[in-house]
Amino acid sequence: MDNKEALEKLTSELRLRGFSELTIRNYCFFNDKFFSYSQKNIENLTENDVKDYLSNLLKDKSKSTVSLAVSAIRFMFQEILKKQLSNIKIPKKEKKLPTVLTKEEVKQLLNSCDTKKSHLIISLLYSSGLRVSELVNLKPEDLDIEESTGWVRRGKGKKDRLFIMSKEISKQLSFYLENSVNSYIFSKYKPLTTRNIQKIVSSVAKKAGIKKRVTPHTLRHSFATHLLEQGTDIRIIQEILGHSNLQTTQLYTHISKEQIKQVKNPFDALKDVIAKDANQLQEKPSD
Repeated sequence: MDNKEALEKLTSELRLRGFSELTIRNYCFFNDKFFSYSQKNIENLTENDVKDYLSNLLKDKSKSTVSLAVSAIRFMFQEILKKQLSNIKIPKKEKKLPTVLTKEEVKQLLNSCDTKKSHLIISLLYSSGLRVSELVNLKPEDLDIEESTGWVRRGKGKKDRLFIMSKEISKQLSFYLENSVNSYIFSKYKPLTTRNIQKIVSSVAKKAGIKKRVTPHTLRHSFATHLLEQGTDIRIIQEILGHSNLQTTQLYTHISKEQIKQVKNPFDALKDVIAKDANQLQEKPSD
């Protein structure tokens, strides 16, 4: 079996198992790079070859990128080449908290849109907490304008999920789609690319003068954080976002500045200390 045949088998196997096209593309990319790097016949590849490639990758790639490469190569070895990779350890990802916009920054973003379409895209991302891949695949029939809700069809994990929209965005979408013949909400024949949406969001954020790195997922994080700050139950947020694990949703309890600011400081309970006139305290003589 040569490299090309192996990648074709990998693609077929991933599709049969229901992996997304993005995952298929990533898995093929890393295996192709690994084959090129090793310069060996595919049948002769070993665990040491994998370690050598990953070690080289770690020189200038993030740990999350290397983790993805590990998953891709492990799948190739175990499912296509029928070899085991028992001693390949995935590097621990850095636990960075996601970027979240303030409500004022969200306003700045919306006020900086040049077109109705870009305004609707950003509004819907923030108003619903949709993933960008879910947004581009939305069809007019997935929306219930009257109820201000919609359905993600076969989202992450191949699950359908109900999502909410603001009533104002529902009205705007109703006008936008009134005479539309689009197959998808924001495109005529096939979904926009996620890269296209990323460019729109990044460009508008730059125009708005927002210094933070803003992506479509930043709007999802902001939506969830603002829901939490206004008192929405975390399990409801979990359902809205489509998280299978509550621990994923609990991340937002760590980034909610408003909740942190509302914590009562224990120092304020020390009334005797606070009541004492600071002017009565003697300064320590200077040397």
